[in-house]
Amino acid sequence: MNQKPANEALEEIVLPENLLPLGSVLSEGITPLEVSMVLAKVFKVQHAEVALLKLEGGLLKFIFPEHLRTTGAIPISSKAIAAHTALSKKAEIFNNFARVKHASIFETIKPLGVETDDSPSSPLAPIQKLMSVPILDQQSAVLGVIQISRKGLDPKFTQDFSREDLHDLELAAGVLAASPVMLSN
Repeated sequence: MNQKPANEALEEIVLPENLLPLGSVLSEGITPLEVSMVLAKVFKVQHAEVALLKLEGGLLKFIFPEHLRTTGAIPISSKAIAAHTALSKKAEIFNNFARVKHASIFETIKPLGVETDDSPSSPLAPIQKLMSVPILDQQSAVLGVIQISRKGLDPKFTQDFSREDLHDLELAAGVLAASPVMLSN
């Protein structure tokens, strides 16, 4: 298997200026938290609104958020949005996500040390908007899924995602495909 070094892979992707911070996700030793912080900054969301899932043996396993790593995995055969994204290999936007039938089990799991919080941007507020994009390697095999959400108590107070946002997330997924976070075991 002839894999190119991560820095060579990046040279093939020309990033628009707003996505330049993504170059840092190719650094050796980068953590899933650091990747989520970069993605949160680029997409103007809280880092708790970023989810990274890695496909392993027919299951999508959370890499981030940290507190979901041990709570289970999503079978690729399930009706979950992340599973659909992985199977279809297509990017999707849901600007009415709260009305989309979905398993909200992962939304109800609290990170350690987070108290119940009624603020509109609480990590426990429901997801109102969601973008879901497959992370594909150079042979178009699915490595995982990245999801960016906007949480809030009311959908009218959360900004819709645009087609440009989705395109930017697809570019970000291309960079992430070469990231040590996705390539490590």
